[in-house]
Amino acid sequence: MQNISHYLSPLGKILLAADEEGITGLWFENQKYYAYRLDQEHREQETPILIQAKQWLSVYFSGREPDFMPPLHPVGTDFQMTVWNILREIPYGKTMTYGEIARKVAERRGLSHMSAQAVGGAVSHNPISVLIPCHRVVGSNGNLTGYAGGIEKKKRLLSLENVSLEHFFVPGEGTAL
Repeated sequence: MQNISHYLSPLGKILLAADEEGITGLWFENQKYYAYRLDQEHREQETPILIQAKQWLSVYFSGREPDFMPPLHPVGTDFQMTVWNILREIPYGKTMTYGEIARKVAERRGLSHMSAQAVGGAVSHNPISVLIPCHRVVGSNGNLTGYAGGIEKKKRLLSLENVSLEHFFVPGEGTAL
């Protein structure tokens, strides 16, 4: 059974979920795919894993890179898990493009090519936002599209990590925000 807890971040309320193995979800209130894969049966209860995740978030939102990671237990397809593991490899304060991730996925799966759009779908369904840093993924042309928590949160998270936003832009209407 999953346990849930809430955390008030500088960017708004966060819902955390965990099972006995690790964090299963972290969602900003009102984000796309909010509470995606949260068990129907869950209880609000602090656990050591949820407490550790809140400690991590407090360090992170203070503008420092945490030197620890709570245990994570994302649940997804093999493809999603491959993409999410690559996201975890993106260093604090750095970004990676969907195309770069697609090349890494293809390499790990022994394929000649992988679609950046397929990668984008997996990134957008990341159930553990911030801890699995999908906000560090950008378009190859500097486009900041594609963050389920919203483009403003993505910009603030990148700024918090001291990523210069001067070479990035917010796409216009008609693109996937």
